Amino acid sequence: MARPLSRSLPGLSVQSDGQLSVRRNLPEEVPVAVVFDGTTQAVMMASPGDIADFAHGFALSEGFIETLDQVESFEMVEHEAGIEARFWLTGDRAKALETRRRKMMGPVGCGLCGIDSLEEATRALPVVTAEPRLSVCEVAGATDALRALQPLHDQTHAVHAAGFLVPGQGIVLAREDVGRHNALDKLIGALALQGIDPAGGAFVLTSRVSVELVQKSAMAGCPVLIAVSAPTAHALRLADQAGITVAAFARGGGFDLYSHPHRITTETPDVAR
Repeated sequence: MARPLSRSLPGLSVQSDGQLSVRRNLPEEVPVAVVFDGTTQAVMMASPGDIADFAHGFALSEGFIETLDQVESFEMVEHEAGIEARFWLTGDRAKALETRRRKMMGPVGCGLCGIDSLEEATRALPVVTAEPRLSVCEVAGATDALRALQPLHDQTHAVHAAGFLVPGQGIVLAREDVGRHNALDKLIGALALQGIDPAGGAFVLTSRVSVELVQKSAMAGCPVLIAVSAPTAHALRLADQAGITVAAFARGGGFDLYSHPHRITTETPDVAR
């Protein structure tokens, strides 16, 4: 039986003009253990929907697998305490499992918890060379378009989303989660399972652009990140090194354009490179 994505719970709204009993739809979150060949490699708190997408996206974006062909079998096992996403892999993936090993539960909003070394937190990334072209209008309207594809947010006003924008087609796929990095992993997994190449478009995010989101985009091979909020300075340095275009503060009909601006068809971009 599928777990509910949200629950209606009672509370007391305290305002300047008095108090009022309320009921709010609040998002659920559940521990999800990602298990490879019988060994748990990560336990993350996530929204309990689209778990197969999340597990496959996490496996790809964190380097546990390089392609879906390396998955021999996959199953999800429900427990009272949470969900196990179990992978059995083909070939020798022991080195990849060791280098990307995680030991600790990652709280919401943290995409690097449990990494064994500082070097792994800033691991070398592949350079993304795909060259899709997006218009200024497509980028400026991307987060508004994504907002229309967030049913769980409509219920709770408390979750993030990630969408895939294809030039000339709009956002063709979106996923939601309490964690911004989980939402992106769900999207990456959904794209892989549906045979859609991330190189052909842009990831659209309802969050800031932090280091782990750039890392996951580079591992997925997506050349453009569009976000409603700010990037961190280090995320921009990584994006520049990885060949990724970053458009941030994308809201209200405009955006800030940063690294590798040539993929956005604006006449005279004023950017920092």
